[in-house]
Amino acid sequence: MKPICLALVMMLAGAAMAQPLPEAVESYGPADAERRLLVRGTTDIARFEAVMQIFTSRPDAARIDYEQWASNDLFQVTLSDCQKGMQAADMVISSAVDLQFKLANDGCARAHRSAATEGLPQVANWREEVFGITRELAVIVYNKRLIDSAEVPLSRFDLIDLLRPDDSRFRGRVATYDIEASGLGYLFAFADAQQATTFGSLIEAFGRSGAVATCCSDEIIDGVADGTYLIAYNVLGSYALARAAQNPDIVAVAPEDYTLVLARAALIPRHAAEPELAGAFLDFLLSEAGQSALTSSHLIVSTDDGGPASLRLPESAETSLRPIALTPSLLVGLDQHKRRDFIALWRSTFPNESDDAKAAPE
Repeated sequence: MKPICLALVMMLAGAAMAQPLPEAVESYGPADAERRLLVRGTTDIARFEAVMQIFTSRPDAARIDYEQWASNDLFQVTLSDCQKGMQAADMVISSAVDLQFKLANDGCARAHRSAATEGLPQVANWREEVFGITRELAVIVYNKRLIDSAEVPLSRFDLIDLLRPDDSRFRGRVATYDIEASGLGYLFAFADAQQATTFGSLIEAFGRSGAVATCCSDEIIDGVADGTYLIAYNVLGSYALARAAQNPDIVAVAPEDYTLVLARAALIPRHAAEPELAGAFLDFLLSEAGQSALTSSHLIVSTDDGGPASLRLPESAETSLRPIALTPSLLVGLDQHKRRDFIALWRSTFPNESDDAKAAPE
């Protein structure tokens, strides 16, 4: 083969290898179903399995092929499909709701209107194109076997105080998401910067105390469970509560100064092959049966009755909750210059992030 041809083949092969791929794939429902629905999401299969099993067990059920993706990769592949006019996923569900909003803003979502979507609050329905389907809290996680009750940080002020002493035993043992690897981590961190007067002090305390920025809700919570980390900050509560159901030492704290509330966002891509079936699945997710299944998987948390035993709530829980609304304000953090500056600040705070952490999915 001529050198120039070989170089071209290698270049094309490298480009193909660079294409993002799902982390895991699973199928539900009759193998011989006449209709198939391709759903791509950032939710772990184990957390989302119940709703798919129920939906595909109904009479004349379709089959669901579910692909689990990292949020940044999911955004890139969905945007690429949109720009190429390709029929790919029929529904996309992501915890990085700002990226979902951007897809809709760029014309990559199609509208779906039904009684179920009309029943959503305004903050969870953007132009009948992006829909909030869950209710999850951004929490502080600790292991009660390793932390005395007097040390538990109930607010960001408490966490800053824990990290302030030079001889703090929490030095190097507080973890949070790496915002470059995790779209959700970036969303939460940027929301903190907008919400909190404590953000400057908190990020300074993280830098001074050698806090760890790494990937993945499950891996961070694993670290809290085995004692690698004493505290995890801004972790998605659904994963913490699911782990607490297996390990009673794990406790989640809804910070009393304020607690961010996330609704995972679902959209139907503009070029979906099965838009009507995707709409039916969306309506099911918003139905009583679908919401009950999501609740059983800890993807919907109710604070009205005090919440799960493993969740510590402020005395006035509802007044402390700050929903991340599906509004154009989500685009602020995605502005190219703001994002560049914010990530530069992050890198200066966590200068020792490993390449593995940056490359890993959330």
